[in-house]
Amino acid sequence: MRSRDLEQPPADMREEYLTSRQLAQILQVSESTVRRLAHAGRIPSIRLSPRIIRFHLPAVREALDGATRHARSRRNDQDENGAQLSFTDLL
Repeated sequence: MRSRDLEQPPADMREEYLTSRQLAQILQVSESTVRRLAHAGRIPSIRLSPRIIRFHLPAVREALDGATRHARSRRNDQDENGAQLSFTDLL
């Protein structure tokens, strides 16, 4: 292998991955909420080991945006039927 192959890509080309604590601060939720959402598959995550998990912020935002749109359309359908919202509709 050449030493050039081992070099890291320029900073502007690298993808940033966040810890659950960093993501929790950005989303303004608890770290346990972030871990619970990842475990349930509601947000994408990368498990590096059984205890180390990382998150790609653009992918998480996209997943949450899609979930929000889905919840809104479901909520509109329920509003027409007079059904109440649950906590799962809010996530």
